[in-house]
Formats: sequence, C-alpha cells, structure tokens
Amino acid sequence: MATGSSATGSSAYEPSMRDRVRALVVLAAAGAGSAALPGTARAADTGDTGDTGDTGDTGDTLSVAAGETYLVATTTTLNSLTIAEGGTLAVPDGYSLTLTVDGVETGSVLTATLATGTTIAPGSYTGAIVLTVAEQNPATFAGVTFPLRQALYVGEDGIVAAKSATPALVGGTVTDTAAQGVAVTSTGEAFDGFYVAEGAAYTVTDTTIGFTGNGRCDFVGDGAALVGTGSGTRLVLDGVTVSNKGVVRSGLVAEDGADVVVKNSSIQCLNGTLPADYVFGGGADMLVVPWRLGISGNVRATNLIGTGTRATYLNSTIASETWGAFSTDSVSGAQATAVNCAISNLGDEGYGSFADGDVTERILGCTLDTGTYATIIGASNSTLYYGDSTREDLAQLNTDLELGLTGDELAALPEQSTTITSRQFGVMWHGAGTLHISGGTLLTTAATTFLDKAVRATITVDGSQGAALTPGNGVVLQVMETDNPGSNAGVYTEPTDDPVKDGTWDVSTAHDTDTTAAFTAIALTGDFYNAMRTGRNMALTFDASAVTGVLSASASRHAIDTITSAEYAQLGHVTNTAQPVVNNGVLVSLTAGSEWTVTGTSYLSRLTLSADSAVTAPAGSTVSMTVDGEPTAIEPGGDYSGAITLTLG
Repeated sequence: MATGSSATGSSAYEPSMRDRVRALVVLAAAGAGSAALPGTARAADTGDTGDTGDTGDTGDTLSVAAGETYLVATTTTLNSLTIAEGGTLAVPDGYSLTLTVDGVETGSVLTATLATGTTIAPGSYTGAIVLTVAEQNPATFAGVTFPLRQALYVGEDGIVAAKSATPALVGGTVTDTAAQGVAVTSTGEAFDGFYVAEGAAYTVTDTTIGFTGNGRCDFVGDGAALVGTGSGTRLVLDGVTVSNKGVVRSGLVAEDGADVVVKNSSIQCLNGTLPADYVFGGGADMLVVPWRLGISGNVRATNLIGTGTRATYLNSTIASETWGAFSTDSVSGAQATAVNCAISNLGDEGYGSFADGDVTERILGCTLDTGTYATIIGASNSTLYYGDSTREDLAQLNTDLELGLTGDELAALPEQSTTITSRQFGVMWHGAGTLHISGGTLLTTAATTFLDKAVRATITVDGSQGAALTPGNGVVLQVMETDNPGSNAGVYTEPTDDPVKDGTWDVSTAHDTDTTAAFTAIALTGDFYNAMRTGRNMALTFDASAVTGVLSASASRHAIDTITSAEYAQLGHVTNTAQPVVNNGVLVSLTAGSEWTVTGTSYLSRLTLSADSAVTAPAGSTVSMTVDGEPTAIEPGGDYSGAITLTLG
C-alpha cells in the first residue's frame, strides 16, 4: 500500500478499496518487472496491462507446470493462476508472498508441519488475483524465527506498505492511525490481519476478521487476527468481530510490552485440524495444550505474553472452543483485565483464564461459563481478582492502566458482579499464586472449588457483599500432591505406600510455603482436605463466618492408578479418606463469632478459637475432641495443637 498525504496529514483508503489497491500495485506478469528462472513458466498477457485503474480485467494469466519455478519479483495482478503439482512460486530472499483472490487471502500453506515458511498450494485460482511481494516480518520465540505475513503492518510512523499485503483489506477506510469498517478474510495458513508494532498507536473500529486455516505459533501471533507488540505500542479495538477456526489461529495476541485495549468487541476461536504427522512439542512448536493440564484443544482465543504487557477487555465477548479463552503465558510485570465481559469455553473442556508468571489478572463484573477450570494459576507471583465492576474501581483502572475512557464510556459500563459457572473445577493451582474474591462474586462448580496441586496457594474470600462458593461435589478446597506427569510423554502413577513422617516439618505452624485460605463474613458448606504426602500445611481462617463440613488431613485417590494422555480427563479428580496428620498439617482458626459445624471425623494439627467462636455438631449429634489421644473439651478462646481428632456422636 502506498501512503499519500490527506487533508489531515495521514494516508487513507476510501471505500472502493480494491479498485484503489489495483492502481497502486505493479504488474509483474509477462516480464513487467518479474524474471522467470531457467525452465520456468511465464504469464501470458491477454489483456490491456497498461490500464492500472481497472480491476481484474487485464486478462493476465499465469500457469506454472510441474517441476517449474516462477519468480515473482514484485507485486503482480492476474485474473487466472494455475499451479500444477510440483510447480512453485518463488520470491527474492527476505520477502514473502501472499495470494489474494477477490480480496480473500488464500492458498498459502506451511511448507511442512513445523516449518516456519509458507508456499502457494497447487491449484487453479480465478478472479481479481493479487500476488503481493512484501518484506518478511521476522518474529522470534524460543530460538525459532517466524517470517510473519500480514494484511497491514503499522510501525511508529504509520503504515509500512513494504510489509503489508493490503489487497486483503476490503472496504472501509485505512489511515496511518486508524482502520474503520474493514473486512479481512483468510483461508490460507499463517497469515495475520493487523500487526501493530514499533511503538505505534493504532485504532481499529467496526471491523470484521474471519480466518479459517491453521496458524503456526501463538507466542508471536503467527496466524492471529490482530497482534500488538513492542514497548510503547498501543492498539485499541472498538466494535471488532473476530471469528477464527484453526490450530493456534488466535484472535488477539498482546506481547512484549504492548498496551492493548479492547472495547465492545467479540473474539471467538474454534479448534482446527492438526497435521496428521504432528508430534507434541513445547515452546515454539506447541500447537496443542499440554494434556497434563487435564484439558485438550489447539487454539487460545487470546494470549498475553512478555514483559510489561497490558491487555484490557471491556464489554466484550471472548470465547474458545476448548483450550483457553483469556490467556497469559511467559509473562513478567504484566496486567490482564476483563471488565463486564463474557468469557467462555464453547466445548466441554478448557479454561476461562490462565495466570502465568508475574501477572496481575482482574476479572470484574464478568460472566464466565467454562469447561474444566474457571482459571488456572500457573506460576509464582500470579495474582487473580474476581470482583465487581464498581464505579470506583473502573475510575481507578482508567487512570492506572491509562485506558483513555471518556466519562460517557465509564458511565455506560454498568456496575455488576462476577458470575462463574464451571462444568468441572473453579481455580486450579499448578504454580504458586494468590486469589482474591470479593463483591457479589458467585462461583459455582460441578467439582471442587479450589484445587491446589502441591504449590503455595493463597486465598482470600470476602463474603460481606454476597460472594458465595458452591462446589457441586461438596469440596471447597483440595490440597494434593501433583498428578502432573512432568512431560507429555510421561505417565502419572498413584503412590501405594504410606507417607513417611518428616521429623523436621512442623505441622502446627503456618510456613511461607503453605496453602492459606481466609474467609470473611461468609457461610460455607463443603469439605476442606489436605492430602499432601510431603511437607505442606493447609491453614484455614474463618472470620465472622460459618462453615459446615469436614476440615481434615486426608489420603486422596484417583479412580484409576495410572493416567496417560488417553486418560487426561481423570487429572485432578480424586476422592478423600480422612486420616491423621503426617506431614500435611491442618490449622483451623475461628475468629469474630465464627462457627464450624463438623459433619464428619476431622484430623487437625492446630485449632484456635476466639472467645466468641464455637465448634458445633449438626442437630441431633454431638462433637468431641481428642488431642494426642486425650479427651479434651472444646472451649471458647482455646488454642490446641498436636494430633487433634474431632468426631461426632
């Protein structure tokens, strides 16, 4: 795309997009700036190539026979292209080739399953054809460099025509600072829509993007509808609809310090078909979610990666078929925020959000409908908030995150609570992290609410404004040894021996590495189990709260003893048998008039009660306690430690 000067000092495309693009491209067929390699085909000129203001009526054709290679040296327009099996279109080194037919990017396929480059697939193409020769846009992740292609590349000074395949932009208006009313459609592989980088500021509004076909790497956005990347880059979307279907064909990728704001938009991504010869690889070759997370799928709707990256979604819809909807990965100092959004898995599996690394993730006033997990916390220093979208919080976020929302935009966002429904678990920890629940948040799960796999989980729940937890299987918190086999080729095997007491581990004191859960002003019904075999305590604090259930050390068991990739759905699902503490201390503190109603035998290592708190039994039963085998009265203000057993009579 050439960028001329408009009255406002920016370049623009008017609505007759394809006609104007035709006037800007250079015809390379029939020797007009293109050279054929020895033994290659040339285009046949059957029309008027001098009239560059016409579209698709030049009569230019190109046929490439089997075993022939045709060098497309510069952007070329045709109305007929035929590539026989074994025929090849080539471009000069450092350049990429994009085929559009009637404004649709098509024909591009990866040269091999895990290749980074694309070629034009054999076949016959007719219509308004443009072969765009553009400078490669190299992006590197985990030591692998991907030569990205995109409809529009925007840099610090605006549109970079030399890196853009603009014939894929149909309709609307495009300038150096904004695109409005544009449609981008791709049926090829590894092609991007908008790529905003180098500290650019760009806004995309009222735009529709639809991609069908596989991407290549969602850590760099190879195949994504939109990418915002680089420190100082700001990408704003308003009224954008993305509908993708394909392996790692993400809707939006924010990376490496970019600031992305999404308003009033919809992003939906469905799984694609994996190449038949694909074998799982990590890093740059991760085309599917690792099964050891207990889920399947091959596309994340959104991804946030890198250092200092920010992505904020407002009044928008984010949906993935499985895998993940609202994802962060390999981050440091990042912020991911969703306000008044609908976040979902359309299939039976997947997560709503993923908090990985040093990230602050806020889900405020949202509705989540998820397959396997509402959220996965995957690494240390992650902090997750579920809460309300209050006026005060939104005003503060507008300032802190530099969202640039006007007073009218803030007023248009209603105050609402977060409602989460998971068809399996609530929050799962396989990395240390912190969860805060407040406001009127409702967290309803078919299975366990909080699933902690042998890491430090820190949980605070404030029920003073109506927050509630409803576990379908009756377990609020499960602390357990990890059942992650460590690699996709691994196998999890259930231990059969008894845990061995570690004489150096203090089960009556909370450690920095322990799992802690504090509940304020809430009524809870459900059990809390610590099934760790090695040293990790579960410290529970109830303040002005009521809890009804078993709070105990336990032994946990899966339904099967061996779990391979074929049984991935068994991960995390365990039953518990309450048993005395070994290395898995259970510390319970009741304060400010709290009451624990014991519903079954519970084994603790410490029990502390304020003078106005109590331990009771269900109606018609009594509760008794022994400490180190000695019957002991449960008295207000008591502080007991040792081998504590509470039983019903």
